[in-house]
Amino acid sequence: MAIIIDGKELAQEIRNDLKIKCSELKEKGIKPKLAVILVGDDKASQIYIRNKSKACQEVGIDFEEYLLKKDTTQKKLLDLIETLNNNPNIHGILLQSPLPGHLDINEANMTISPKKDVDGFNPVNVGKLCLNQDTFVSCTPYGIMKMFEKYNIDLTGKNVTIIGRSNIVGKPLVQCCINKNATVTVCHSKTKNLEEHTKNADVVIVAIGKPKFLKENMIKKDAVIIDVGINRDENGKVVGDVDFENVSKKASYITPVPGGVGPMTIAMLMNNVIKASSNN
Repeated sequence: MAIIIDGKELAQEIRNDLKIKCSELKEKGIKPKLAVILVGDDKASQIYIRNKSKACQEVGIDFEEYLLKKDTTQKKLLDLIETLNNNPNIHGILLQSPLPGHLDINEANMTISPKKDVDGFNPVNVGKLCLNQDTFVSCTPYGIMKMFEKYNIDLTGKNVTIIGRSNIVGKPLVQCCINKNATVTVCHSKTKNLEEHTKNADVVIVAIGKPKFLKENMIKKDAVIIDVGINRDENGKVVGDVDFENVSKKASYITPVPGGVGPMTIAMLMNNVIKASSNN
């Protein structure tokens, strides 16, 4: 049976550490503050924002929410971002996705100051990650790298297969793993013979949003399995992209859903806000 990577416990450790750092910053007169922008009334986004707000409260970070109507113009969104860029009391800016279809998220991410880009989506920070320079790393990939660190999973020379190529998870993960000297394969909806790649992998990371997609017969014995997916099955139960029950019998390490990658994503956001505050 695989060792379960406890993201919930590790995230709590990280938040406890950040609480101390936050208090130290406040003693120096710096009050860390995160601004979150939500456009429209997406229910899932509202839940994510509530969770982020709770985490901020626990760590001691001030939290400010900016709610824009669904029909907000691109100009209004960019003007708000510029206002926050110029506000010295705001250290981190987060634009909650998805945005309504008429808005250009790439332009919005480019407008967020690289120094306040706690999501790591500004092209400047994406470029720095590619160059292996100190930067803000996208929160989910960053959380996954912290899990490897905590459980002493060394990626040097390992074959890592990532299923999914989103700008939020897949692409930054490629770079994070290369920076740790892994050999990386990226699979996606157009990949032929997917199983050839997953069976050869020492580490498989799945981020595609398909319930229980990765089966036991698709991995080799003792592979490390990281499940980024959050889905609901036919009974309304929260499940990941991995068939946990069966895959966990064959893997060496595995993340559960819930309680795996999810809590780590929010912990790394808190980490990035404290980092942004310290850089000021």
